[in-house]
Amino acid sequence: MNKTKNILICNDDGADASGLYALIEIARDLGNVIVVVPEFPQSGMSHSITISKPLRAKLKTKESDYEFYTVPGTPADCIKIALNRLCKTKPDIVVSGVNHGSNSAISVIYSGTMGAAIEAALYGIPAIGLSILDYSAKPDFSIVKEYGKKIITTVLENGLPHQVSLNVNFPVCDRNSFNGFKICKQTQGVWNEHFDTRIDPYGNNYYWLTGVFKNEEPNNTNTDEWALENNFASIVPIKPNLTDIETLNIIKKWNLENE
Repeated sequence: MNKTKNILICNDDGADASGLYALIEIARDLGNVIVVVPEFPQSGMSHSITISKPLRAKLKTKESDYEFYTVPGTPADCIKIALNRLCKTKPDIVVSGVNHGSNSAISVIYSGTMGAAIEAALYGIPAIGLSILDYSAKPDFSIVKEYGKKIITTVLENGLPHQVSLNVNFPVCDRNSFNGFKICKQTQGVWNEHFDTRIDPYGNNYYWLTGVFKNEEPNNTNTDEWALENNFASIVPIKPNLTDIETLNIIKKWNLENE
């Protein structure tokens, strides 16, 4: 691997997340690293951007092959600022994560981790979002470090199609139980959501979001949910173009002319 590669890192769990430092450890073995991350956690921010106030990038660390910035904005903000102002050269790859919690199935559309990866892909840069199915503050990242490095080096060597990013999710299991990568599709499913009603100290109601994921194809072995349940790391290629071609061809046949 050519260690002169330039790697841009982002995340949505903020500057203090242990998953971020696991990813930095991987990336610094592979090339020059610039980290541009939200100052505070931004989970669930998807592809949102800040347009109502100015943003400042704060330099935390600067070395010959490593820079670390924080931005008081969203993951997509961080990528935009990095590519437009902070990166001296166009990155060879953007890697977002390691997210604490899975971004499989429909969760991908809510994910700030994948929002950063998709934003980078819009610029034509190969991009990967890395997540682990563990919501704790300090998961065991040993499998991610080993196999995350493998997927990053493979993408650096082979590239990705224009505006495609990879949504990579790791299961929680020990090394002996891990079954490797499975290239698959996003699971068809939906979150059945519920808001718990609670009362604050002043007697006012507030609402806390909870939910259960409903897998609409539990027996499909070609999905990311199946992969994770069977101790595979799932790899799903993602494109930002949301056009449904099948429906497009159907509605072309509609008669929408004025009579």
